[in-house]
Amino acid sequence: MKVAIPVENGLLCSHFGHAPQFAIVEIEQNNVKASSLKTPPPHEPGVLPRWLKELGVSHVICGGIGARAVELLNQAGIAVTAGISPQDPAKVVEAFLSGGLTGMSGPTCSGHEHGHGHSCAH
Repeated sequence: MKVAIPVENGLLCSHFGHAPQFAIVEIEQNNVKASSLKTPPPHEPGVLPRWLKELGVSHVICGGIGARAVELLNQAGIAVTAGISPQDPAKVVEAFLSGGLTGMSGPTCSGHEHGHGHSCAH
């Protein structure tokens, strides 16, 4: 399994679509096998779900995320856990592996005003 975590300044980024990097963590038999930081393509609707699918990602763990992104990720066969507060990605993975990560599987953002700021409830 591969888990993608949006990262900014070394912590889980508060919004999926605006992360400057993603931690890609490969897990085998409930242990971290490998991890790397990847720079995503420029943010445009639908680009990140396709890119993550191409990387073989099966799970996304993030803070805020919109409904369309959740829909596209789910259509790509990628499970979403959202609503996670900014923290060290290693701690996020540890909680995920132990079953102690609590979040939601749906969107946390009600909409965006591209070019005029960001309106999220997270």
